[in-house]
Amino acid sequence: SLLSSALLSLLHVAAVRCSPGPLLDVVIDRYDIPRWCPREAQTEDFVRYHFNGTFYADGKKFDSSHDRGAAFISQIGLGRLITGMDRGLQGMCVNERRRITVPPHLAYGSIGTGGVIPADAVLVFDVLLLDIWNTEDKVQTRTLSKAASCSRTAAASDFIRYHYNGTLLCGKPFDSSYSRNRTYNIYLGQGEVIKGMDEGLLGMCVGERRLIIIPPFLAYGEKGYGTMIPPQATLVFEVVMVDLFNPKDNVTVEVKEAPEVCTRRTVVGDYIRYHYNGTFQDGTAFDSSYQRNSTYNTYIGKGYVISGMDKALQGLCMGEKRRITVPPHFAYGENGVENLIPSSAVLIFDIHVIDFHNPNDPVQIKVIYKPEECNMTSEADDVIQYRYNCSLMDGTLLYSSDHYDSAPITTLGANKVIQGLDDGLRGMCVGERREVVVPPHWGHGEGGARGVPSSAVLFFELELLELTKGVPEGYMFVWLGDGPDPLFPAMDLNGDKEVPLEEFTEFIMLQVKEGRGRLRPGIDVHSIIKDMFNNQDRNSDGKIVPDELKLKADEDSENTRRDEL
Repeated sequence: SLLSSALLSLLHVAAVRCSPGPLLDVVIDRYDIPRWCPREAQTEDFVRYHFNGTFYADGKKFDSSHDRGAAFISQIGLGRLITGMDRGLQGMCVNERRRITVPPHLAYGSIGTGGVIPADAVLVFDVLLLDIWNTEDKVQTRTLSKAASCSRTAAASDFIRYHYNGTLLCGKPFDSSYSRNRTYNIYLGQGEVIKGMDEGLLGMCVGERRLIIIPPFLAYGEKGYGTMIPPQATLVFEVVMVDLFNPKDNVTVEVKEAPEVCTRRTVVGDYIRYHYNGTFQDGTAFDSSYQRNSTYNTYIGKGYVISGMDKALQGLCMGEKRRITVPPHFAYGENGVENLIPSSAVLIFDIHVIDFHNPNDPVQIKVIYKPEECNMTSEADDVIQYRYNCSLMDGTLLYSSDHYDSAPITTLGANKVIQGLDDGLRGMCVGERREVVVPPHWGHGEGGARGVPSSAVLFFELELLELTKGVPEGYMFVWLGDGPDPLFPAMDLNGDKEVPLEEFTEFIMLQVKEGRGRLRPGIDVHSIIKDMFNNQDRNSDGKIVPDELKLKADEDSENTRRDEL
């Protein structure tokens, strides 16, 4: 044990100091002992160590592994070394430094050797232990940290991506994936790495950090590797599992949040707007629509996105949140995307569906409330006043009539509002309330509008407040039944055979008041009547006479016949 070895060393040192006679046994000076020593060298262990050999008598060096540029490798306790070294190396820790003094009868005795070691020489070895292993050793693994959840672990035939730092058992680094700024990628269990690594990576979770210690015979063995890994070296890898998948994996979908009501789900050909966060399996983010403050918009099933997303975007509800895991063979494959997606990366998308529509979708109208009495409904050319809230399908309010001093007034069919809203406002009674869904091709289209995103589906809450019936486009006044025949005597209220503007105005206003005619709403009444008067006053003398009225009627009839031809 470490304690007994230290005690034995102290006893030997004490014996040397107290007796000037010859050494009877090995003297061990453990002058540099590491704080952590998980394993001590024992009989039948293999050790790799550096040493300087000097004579006790004069300190002259007779041998050095440092000078040869290669550590010494041997099995201890089986007579393959001089007896003094066999004993002196027992109980050593990796990175321990010892001074081992060996008397002649435990070294080369009274004969010496090879003209290098003279007879009866006391030898001193300064030793640094670099490695220990045994033929019975197995791959050792120790989990340093693990992700909070682990639904899957690495198995043979999986493709994995991992980072690592590689050191020798003494702590000397020999390689690192971090220095190359890319992961090491392999099919696990297929012999693409050393046998010990194939074994040590099994069972790891994505995000797990693991220490893997591999004995030489499961690493590079007697040959070592290049200049960095010496022969018979135990290797230590600190590994982080970044990614794993199997070539047989399919796209997986996990519903995180679903709306209570879902009247329709996405299908091929729909156009969808969604937000997303994109991460790798270890949680590293690579892209986000939220950072751009703009949804990702695409047609579904048309090949505009990676095939895995094209598949996963089908069957969604508005407002749904999903986590979509896309293996690389359904994403960017072995090529990845330069400076963004590594080769063979599994992608995870956390998406939130804002809205979707189909280019063939009509305006959807849902009546929320309708008065019991509804004798008149809105139609083209009518002037209406209405209350509205306009939102995106995720509930984001864009505009509201409540934000203004008075509710808006518009003429239906006059291109005053977007077509979908115009359609949604038709056929309403005063007091009626509706919910209207307007797809973008009936709204603001791909260009959007100020405050309205591109290709946004709009949700309107509508209430009709006032309704004034209108007249057809191009008319300023229409009769609501048959007009007076003949017309001029009806217009000539005082019977003087001429109708000035004041008299004409009085006549028109009387027709409107008694419900026999209707002026175009939304325009100043006096301006309309003046335009009507000027249109009849052919010679612009300030009055209408029977001949002017007849001439105008004949002209209108002639124009009608030409139009029919």
